[in-house]
Amino acid sequence: MKFYLLPLFLLFSTVTFSQTDIRIYDIIEAVSANRLQKDITTLANFGTRNTFSDTISNTRGIGAARRWIKSEFETISKDCKNCLQVYYQKDFVTTNVGERVPKDSWVVNVVAIQKGTKYPNRYIIMTGDIDSRNSDTMDYEGDAPGANDNASGMAGTIEAARVLSKYTFENSIIYLGLSGEEQGLFGGKGFADFAKKNNWEIIGVLNNDMIGNIEGVDGVIDNRSFRIFSEPTPPTETEKERNSRRFYGGEVDGISRQLARYTHKQIQTYMPEMNPMLIYRLDRFGRGGHHRPFNDLGYAGIRIMEAHENYNRQHQNLRTENGIAFGDVLEGVNFDYVAKLTAVNAVVLANLAWAPPAPTKVLIGGIVEPNTKLRWDKSNEETVAGYKIYWRNTTAPQWEFSRYVGNVDNFELKGIVIDNFYFGVAAVGKNGHESIVVFPSDIIRKTFRTN
Repeated sequence: MKFYLLPLFLLFSTVTFSQTDIRIYDIIEAVSANRLQKDITTLANFGTRNTFSDTISNTRGIGAARRWIKSEFETISKDCKNCLQVYYQKDFVTTNVGERVPKDSWVVNVVAIQKGTKYPNRYIIMTGDIDSRNSDTMDYEGDAPGANDNASGMAGTIEAARVLSKYTFENSIIYLGLSGEEQGLFGGKGFADFAKKNNWEIIGVLNNDMIGNIEGVDGVIDNRSFRIFSEPTPPTETEKERNSRRFYGGEVDGISRQLARYTHKQIQTYMPEMNPMLIYRLDRFGRGGHHRPFNDLGYAGIRIMEAHENYNRQHQNLRTENGIAFGDVLEGVNFDYVAKLTAVNAVVLANLAWAPPAPTKVLIGGIVEPNTKLRWDKSNEETVAGYKIYWRNTTAPQWEFSRYVGNVDNFELKGIVIDNFYFGVAAVGKNGHESIVVFPSDIIRKTFRTN
């Protein structure tokens, strides 16, 4: 048997770019179930947060709820020396825009932005819905506490801001409370349009909608599993891009799917006790969530939510029938589980906010050749240490293999046949954090240069 010594630079590369960041574990530990319970209770006690409910009262309705959320963000900002920009973003909707709009009204979102130090115009967004509903979405006066749907996601977003505001990041983070979800995703559409008009570069959107229930209507009790919904390809792709998939692949490799894989990988690394489930759908069967308006404009967006839903507690008037309690009340929320899924978000937000810009214009070649060639446009040199090539079997849901190739703009994987795998490239920062993997957008058509 022969033994070989690895060159020192290979050993150094392996150690440098395989280590975890100890700060992420501190972030996980800082998420408080007690604070989440307090915030969810406060939101549920507004009685109803229907988008068209009372906006004047200080104790009931959507107006009181959004003012409280804004004040919480402002308190967090004060504690971190005004590190958050807090404001309302709103759009006017009328009864003409949908059958779930009972009256003309403002749909008001609450925004808190933690600006990045190096890339302030690059944003990773965590969202939670402010609004709630009962059995009749047009009933904006009746009780609809919405403890799980979606005080849990809104409270998680506030808690993530509390924890992450203690750190500085290269990229910007937005903590976002969205309204109008139950009436037609109006808040998400309005904010996505707002981001587009302001030419923001959106790294990805983490939509949190129902992250507190562990007792499924199917009888399963599970406080470790959660679902990550993502659509396979952007709805904004061109006919040329659709046609190219017939020959080059990529049917399940759109930007939202890559964000889902990134989330899955980070949680397996930093929270191995959790069971992240990649669900290959935009959302639940025939249903929707507030990441969709971002997807509609070509932004990467996923939905993070509980694994086992309880439909007796969703969109139900408060009542008891045949011994079964209906309604979305505090008793149906597991606050430790909310803390776990809040930590899931914080892990992904921090990793992406510390990551360098992803490579652009990734090209691939190797048709009828024994090797696979990749070429890409390099990112900003100040924060990038190098690049990592990922590949997987075409039937594998997650990236299986990788190779760090250094600070180059092309590489040839010898002995790896292009026909048998899918490939992607990620940037690796000098701090060890990685960008989302970028799937090739075209093929190499000219003679390939090697370093």
